This record gives sequence, C-alpha cells and structure tokens, in this order.
Amino acid sequence: MRIGELATSTGVSVRALRYYEEQDLLAAERTPSGQRQYPDSAIDRVLLIQQLYAAGIPSKSIAALLPCVINGVATPELLTRLAAERDHIDTRIAALVTARTRLDAVITAANTNLQTGQPCQRP
Repeated sequence: MRIGELATSTGVSVRALRYYEEQDLLAAERTPSGQRQYPDSAIDRVLLIQQLYAAGIPSKSIAALLPCVINGVATPELLTRLAAERDHIDTRIAALVTARTRLDAVITAANTNLQTGQPCQRP
C-alpha cells in the first residue's frame, strides 16, 4: 500500500509516517519509481506506535521495543527499559487522577454556585 493509503487507514498524517521512517520505527520498500510501498502489517505497527506515543514513550524507546513486539526478541536491557517506561506511565496516571479529582471538586463548587448563588470555594 502507498503512503497515502496507510495514512488514510490509520488516521496518521503522511508527514508523521515519514517521521516514523526517519526514526527507524517504520520501513517501506521503494517501487522502481521511488514511491514508498508498505505491507499490510504496517497498519498494526503504526497503530502501536501511535498508542506508545500517546502514552508518552519517546521514539528511541519505541524503536528499542519494536524488535520484541515484531520478532519476539527481548534482552535484559530492553526489559529494564520497558519497566521504566511503565513506571513513568504509572506516575503520569497518578498525576492525572489527582488533577481529575481537583477538577471534580471545582465542577461541584461551580454547580453549587449556579444553583444556590454561594461563592465557589477553593477546592
């Protein structure tokens, strides 16, 4: 499939796909005319890359873990790196939960203000 088709299939921009290639996260073969040609498996790979980026994992870490996901090859160093990335995700989740709890308190105070006229209290 061509780069535009992959972009459409995954909802990822052509520019992002080119960036993934630059970062060695995605590879394409070239047609005789120089166009990129991706296998069907590239769809799942791009979606995985997107999920990992959304989790805050940097491209170097993604590049390091892809051989494990794609070829089933792991190393002790990779396991350590993956555990560290998971710990970072857990830390961000905890921070988001705290922020959500505070936001819920502000929403409750604002709702009370609208219903009763009482001033919003600092949560």
